[in-house]
Amino acid sequence: MINKQRLINTFLELVQINSESGNEQHIQSHLKQQFQNLGVIVEEDFASEREGLGANNLVCTLPASANFENVDKIYFTSHMDTVVPGLNIKPQVKEDGYIYSDGTTILGADDKAGLAAIFELLHTLKTHNIPHGQIQFVITVGEEIGLEGAKALNPNLLDAQFGYAIDASVDVGTTVTHAPTQMKVNATIHGKKAHASTPNKGISAINIAAKAISEMKLGQIDPYTTANIGRFEGGSATNIVADEVTLLAEARSHSDESIQAQVEHMKSVFEQTAGKYGCTASVTIIKSYPGFKIADDAPVTKIAKASAVALGLKPHTVMAGGGSDGNIINQLGIPTVILGVGYENIHTTEERMPIESLNKLAEQLVKIVEIITQQSEN
Repeated sequence: MINKQRLINTFLELVQINSESGNEQHIQSHLKQQFQNLGVIVEEDFASEREGLGANNLVCTLPASANFENVDKIYFTSHMDTVVPGLNIKPQVKEDGYIYSDGTTILGADDKAGLAAIFELLHTLKTHNIPHGQIQFVITVGEEIGLEGAKALNPNLLDAQFGYAIDASVDVGTTVTHAPTQMKVNATIHGKKAHASTPNKGISAINIAAKAISEMKLGQIDPYTTANIGRFEGGSATNIVADEVTLLAEARSHSDESIQAQVEHMKSVFEQTAGKYGCTASVTIIKSYPGFKIADDAPVTKIAKASAVALGLKPHTVMAGGGSDGNIINQLGIPTVILGVGYENIHTTEERMPIESLNKLAEQLVKIVEIITQQSEN
């Protein structure tokens, strides 16, 4: 039912539009025009007023077909930004059934595969006169820099009973029903400056930080919790004992109790280690995004699984290790699960998109709409 060549062409067009996080303005205007061309009502919020966001989020509404206004209102969401390096992407369609970049950039299938599937859904509904209820498409900016666009969403623009984020690096047909909370732990170690030729007159903040890290629980903490030091910077020259070092770290977990214990542990180790040497550590803990858990028997999950079965896919439900815009929208009271997209090696120059997965993803979106419409008729 879907037009596979049109879908590939849409995907290839989208990945060639520059849209690194913070510079989404070009693709945003393109997407806005495409939605309007397909008869979708497009509204913008004021996300671009936030520092680091290059455009507004789009909330696009496809009205219900005549006499199908009673069908459950749903939404789909994908993000328009990509990680770096994502400028001047040159997609390569190869005979092995995959689409790659040329190896100098990412491909951007995360999340332009989701966007392409959304447009193919719209084309298919229109071409085949498939009846449907109201469907919204929430297209966000700044997802790759901490779900910042979703955090800036105007909830008054949303009008859906439940929905689907198209943004998981698992097989198409697999549904993510659990995602973790992420906490940021930022620490600055304050030592004492001295010339490197007289080190006893100083106290190296670098040494203190290294000792703290060596005593800290990091990596896989328990089955539900991870922690990581992502950035370590400080000092000015080799002949100066560094008096200040900054560390950026995180913890994420599916357990509120576990993540709280982990971030307090990290804070305590920084502070106590610095104190041993007569120095101090300034530590801030910030919740980057909340986790969520949707039951396997919730309507939103059951529909996702039924659509997978109908297409001959494996209807697994899994926990994710990372967040998505679904984490934020779930907090707005709209139950949301995350659909597997099937892209591989995302956020690297080896990223690739299986063409068959792209096709199956578009088919699944169509099937979800069909199932919801059929349920309302029974």
